[in-house]
Amino acid sequence: MLMVCPLLPTISQLCAVAPSPLAPSRGPHTSQLAPAPRGPPGRGSGRAVLEALGSDGVRVTMESALTARDRVGVQDFVLLENFTSEAAFIENLRRRFRENLIYTYIGPVLVSVNPYRDLQIYSRQHMERYRGISFYEVPPHLFAVADTVYRALRTERRDQAVMISGESGAGKTEATKRLLQFYAETCPAPERGGAVRDRLLQSNPVLEAFGNAKTLRNDNSSRFGKYMDVQFDFKGAPVGGHILSYLLEKSRVVHQNHGERNFHIFYQLLEGGEEETLRRLGLERNPQSYLYLVKGQCAKVSSINDKSDWKVVRKALMVIDFTEDEVEDLLSVVASVLHLGNTHFAADEESNAQVTTENQLKYLTRLLGVDGSTLREALTHRKIIAKGEELLSPLNLEQAAYARDALAKAVYSRTFTWLVGKINRSLASKDAESPSWRSTTVLGLLDIYGFEVFQHNSFEQFCINYCNEKLQQLFIELTLKSEQEEYEAEGIAWEPVQYFNNKIICDLVEEKFKGIISILDEECLRPGEATDLTFLEKLEDTVKHHPHFLTHKLADQRTRKSLGRGEFRLLHYAGEVTYSVTGFLDKNNDLLFRNLKETMCSSENPIMNQCFDRGELSDKKRPETVATQFKMSLLQLVEILQSKEPAYIRCIKPNDAKQPGRFDEVLIRHQVKYLGLMENLRVRRAGFAYRRKYEAFLQRYKSLCPDTWPTWAGRPQEGVAVLVRHLGYKPEEYKMGRTKIFIRFPKTLFATEDALEVRRQSLATKIQAAWKGFHWRQKFLRVKRSAICIQSWWRGTLGRRKAAKRKWAAQTIRRLIRGFILRHAPRCPENAFFLDHVRTSFLLNLRRQLPRNVLDTSWPTPPPALREASELLRELCMKNMVWKYCRSISPEWKQQLHQKAVASEIFKGKKDNYPQSVPRLFINTRLGADEISPKVLQVLGTEPIQYAVPVVKYDRKGYKPRSRQLLLTPSAVVIVEDAKIKQRIDYTNLTGISVSSLSDSLFVLHVQREDNKQKGDVVLQSDHVIETLTKTALSADRVNNININQGSITFAGGPGRDGIIDFTPGSELLITKAKNGHLAVVAPRLNSR
Repeated sequence: MLMVCPLLPTISQLCAVAPSPLAPSRGPHTSQLAPAPRGPPGRGSGRAVLEALGSDGVRVTMESALTARDRVGVQDFVLLENFTSEAAFIENLRRRFRENLIYTYIGPVLVSVNPYRDLQIYSRQHMERYRGISFYEVPPHLFAVADTVYRALRTERRDQAVMISGESGAGKTEATKRLLQFYAETCPAPERGGAVRDRLLQSNPVLEAFGNAKTLRNDNSSRFGKYMDVQFDFKGAPVGGHILSYLLEKSRVVHQNHGERNFHIFYQLLEGGEEETLRRLGLERNPQSYLYLVKGQCAKVSSINDKSDWKVVRKALMVIDFTEDEVEDLLSVVASVLHLGNTHFAADEESNAQVTTENQLKYLTRLLGVDGSTLREALTHRKIIAKGEELLSPLNLEQAAYARDALAKAVYSRTFTWLVGKINRSLASKDAESPSWRSTTVLGLLDIYGFEVFQHNSFEQFCINYCNEKLQQLFIELTLKSEQEEYEAEGIAWEPVQYFNNKIICDLVEEKFKGIISILDEECLRPGEATDLTFLEKLEDTVKHHPHFLTHKLADQRTRKSLGRGEFRLLHYAGEVTYSVTGFLDKNNDLLFRNLKETMCSSENPIMNQCFDRGELSDKKRPETVATQFKMSLLQLVEILQSKEPAYIRCIKPNDAKQPGRFDEVLIRHQVKYLGLMENLRVRRAGFAYRRKYEAFLQRYKSLCPDTWPTWAGRPQEGVAVLVRHLGYKPEEYKMGRTKIFIRFPKTLFATEDALEVRRQSLATKIQAAWKGFHWRQKFLRVKRSAICIQSWWRGTLGRRKAAKRKWAAQTIRRLIRGFILRHAPRCPENAFFLDHVRTSFLLNLRRQLPRNVLDTSWPTPPPALREASELLRELCMKNMVWKYCRSISPEWKQQLHQKAVASEIFKGKKDNYPQSVPRLFINTRLGADEISPKVLQVLGTEPIQYAVPVVKYDRKGYKPRSRQLLLTPSAVVIVEDAKIKQRIDYTNLTGISVSSLSDSLFVLHVQREDNKQKGDVVLQSDHVIETLTKTALSADRVNNININQGSITFAGGPGRDGIIDFTPGSELLITKAKNGHLAVVAPRLNSR
């Protein structure tokens, strides 16, 4: 497959592709298609697999499906080659279902398969895609039918009808809701707002609540037939509506099969009703408490949320104009049915029934607004009028239960009829008197039960299947009529179509005096003991020769094995169905005892008062039977449908388990047969399988003939004639009508479509080559023109920028020169720029050359005008650096600096060995903790040792050196020998400290001579003399009492005796006792002062 460049036109446009040959026709009233299909750009026939609207939202024209027919099937069964084969029909359904393509056409009929999951194909986007588009341009879809019907209604001003049928669970109700949703979203809003549109939509949940129930086949099965008319004004806006209901399954009120439920409204009320409401109605939330709700043993269903559905119903009732009082009255009726089911009876001594549940009777009296004693009597007695006299006949238990159930069914069914009438009054157009009312058109939606065949078929199935027979008869007649009208309009000879005319079956059921319904009514009305079996016997006598009727008595020996004695069999158009006559008479009579009617006619409940008319009591005429009523309403329905242009939707259920993706072939074959789809296909294919307007056919296939490609100048009919001759069509394969070409066989169309697919490949290659050359040539020329334009603009911009820059530079230089000349003059406009430049340059230079630390004394030379400012800035800078430095040092380092500063103040320039001490840090102690005797520490007690250093002490007499430890405490200097304190000098008795100016390490601690405790001054030697003296001076606060002597130091050697230390410079340190009795110290001079 060729990959088409996104910039290329679509293949559909380049090949002038026309709408699809797959599209069915709706007869002469069908809207015609546009000249070319609409579609997304860049999608050719190679994307045939996307012939349906999937979740990706892509729309591809219908003709694309032909190229993928082997995988996804054909989207119109008319195009099946083997159209008579049921297996081929079902296989085509299977292929499409496997690809999530749930819609297929049979001509104008839409076949829908329930996917049992959301395919995301009903969004607003999909509605817009189908809105206003020709029926032929788009893949099969419910919205395509809806839009075609709506446009026909507007353009032709003729009433339309959409008939939806299928088994329970096939999706009929959902299809109806989707149709209403489409019209609500796409139709223009009426002048008076969207009230009618909202009521149309909200009528659905109300009718579903009261008329739908969970069955074995469907969790939301419609248990009544519904026909809805929607009225549109001349602008196409919905302005009104009307609903007809058919054959509500009222027997469900009192009985449900196992696995089924009663009508939804009962469970919704119990689950979602407010506590106050339930208390007023005398109800409790548990459905198991009510006899009418437990027979199916299926009160809870996982797929149904009764609580949320109740909220939807309550809201819908408000939308369709229910007042609060009417809602309360309606709920009272619903609750009364539940209470009727819980009404029990017991037999007295005479076996007559008596009510035993007084509480239920009390609630019924209040809810229905009737007299309690009257209701009790009506439930246990039957009123008989004989010879003008009224007699009360007591009922036994079985008869009383029958009367109770009959009342419950009558109350519910009549309430449902009243509800439909109430909705109709809400939907009725409010502008019936306006002139535009006469120009309204009607669109009917028929949601009717499909053909039913169960293991046990009774009166309900008989009526439903009779209805389907009538609708099938109408369907075939209208289909043939539509085909014949189109053939006549096109001048094509009409060939009679052989088909099964089921009028013979309809007559068997409805014929006067001889039909099954007439015989059933006669048996119900005749005096004497009439039973279901006597009815069957009369049937055997009356219609025994009918070919479509059979009983056990009339059957041959072989057939009798499958027929019971109480059964009869009808051969319907869809197959044989065996009916059991049990209950036929009771269900047809649907009798309600007279005294029960009288009781309900006196009801004060407004709804019951309208449902039970007192005219029934005075009417001597026997009411029509159920079958006759149904027959009359069905005839009326057929008459309504015959007055409208029909469209058909046939719904199919793929499996009974309601599982997505599961295709049950046996079940589907059953439905295909009962829906009459094969018969419909055969009628449709009896003539020509495909027909199309000349313009559309030529537009699509003209590329296959050199004479018609790329354009045809003549009439479209002549062009089509040339085209089909070139394609080699045989005369029996086609006919030329007045405006359309008719093709008889699908294989002819398939061959044409396959040839078009091959032709497209070569055309696409040529068109792509030409288009690419043209496209890139145009792109090159655009780029070239753009480049020249940009270059020109950029050169001009650069030139202007350069000229402006040079001008600015010249002006700046001129101002600088003028300012330099006048730089020594007072500030004036001529030198202001220069002076500012000089100042700015200095400040910028200063910023780059600021001193890095407090020891850095460098500073740029300022211009004369900034000298004062420079000094101020220098001072601020220094202060800032000092402040930053001070902020950054730790307390320990601060103490270190303080000690060093004191040492500098004392010894700098005065003592020779001071410079050597500067780089060495002062430490807190020169002795380890284990070097100080514990006894010394014990003697000192709590006094902390601030500093400790080993020293050498010289005796006062012989100057003999002795090792000692010098300890500084907060209050004294302590001289320690081993574990003994030799001398303690309080700081108060320390008068001074003497040291020489040489590099020796001797010093003298002077004490007060009056202190008798002291033996005299102390001569010490320390290797860390600067550190020791600095810490001693700080501890004793004697910084100013340190004497640095040159030559000698005199010290007190004892009482009345002084000693002298002589200091002389020499080559090396030498300490000895001189002959004159002095201590001689020779110390080398390290620094010259």
